[in-house]
Amino acid sequence: MNVNHLSVHLIIYNFAPTLKRIFQYYCSNKSIIHYRIMMNKPTFIAGPCVIESQELLNTVAEELVRLNKKYDIDIIFKASFDKANRTSIHSFRGPGLDKGLMMLQTIKEKYGLRLLTDIHESYQAETVGEVIDVIQIPAFLCRQTDLLVAAAKTGKIVNIKKAQFLSGRDMRYPVQKCHESGAKDVWLTERGNSFGYNNLVVDFRNIPDMKEIVSNVIMDCTHSVQRPSAGDGKTVGDRKFVPSMALAAKAFGATGYFFEVHPTPDAGLSDAANMLELEKLDELIGKLV
Repeated sequence: MNVNHLSVHLIIYNFAPTLKRIFQYYCSNKSIIHYRIMMNKPTFIAGPCVIESQELLNTVAEELVRLNKKYDIDIIFKASFDKANRTSIHSFRGPGLDKGLMMLQTIKEKYGLRLLTDIHESYQAETVGEVIDVIQIPAFLCRQTDLLVAAAKTGKIVNIKKAQFLSGRDMRYPVQKCHESGAKDVWLTERGNSFGYNNLVVDFRNIPDMKEIVSNVIMDCTHSVQRPSAGDGKTVGDRKFVPSMALAAKAFGATGYFFEVHPTPDAGLSDAANMLELEKLDELIGKLV
């Protein structure tokens, strides 16, 4: 053994206990390892439009858990407890705040999934923040200062959907409201712009524009194919364009993807026409990771 090899062996010998402790620390601290693994993976958000039943939530959650293991990702489970902006007063809205949060808490405890839901009024933020990991601000409400401030004060991630009437660059102001109210992490989501009546168009340039404001820009691939209020007292759409929306967003540098999914979307109680079939989520995620 030459001098150089001897020096190396002595260094390894002297630092072996320290290296061992570092290795044990990282192995025991799953959150750090998980964070490092996920750093280079897209953000995925998926779930039914609205909470219809615990059975539906369980069915979707089971599939998301399977996909997490298959692709080594961390899909965030989403569902709304109240669809407060339905076209018609006769449309199904959901179970409401208290029951809805109980049902989502069950998903978190049973399946270990992170949760996202949206709020429509400021008073909901604190209660929602006790259960939910990501609080979402609906597109129509993205300039409501009190709503943004309340969400930011929970300390949770705030995902702001870009309004159908704003450009990507305009979103610096909602983000500023959140940051100056204490939010540590703010995401932005593209979901299309109004194009005349009853239609949306996606300007994918909004994605790089919003990446100049925040680091995580998500493409809402299902709401972007909506045709607002184009049905008989409801919003319709065309889910066949959902995969193309996702792939186009990937080409423009999106860092995350939002999908509303349902095992039988045509039977869904909200946004039936644009929800993706749950069975098709696997193949689509495979093209995006």
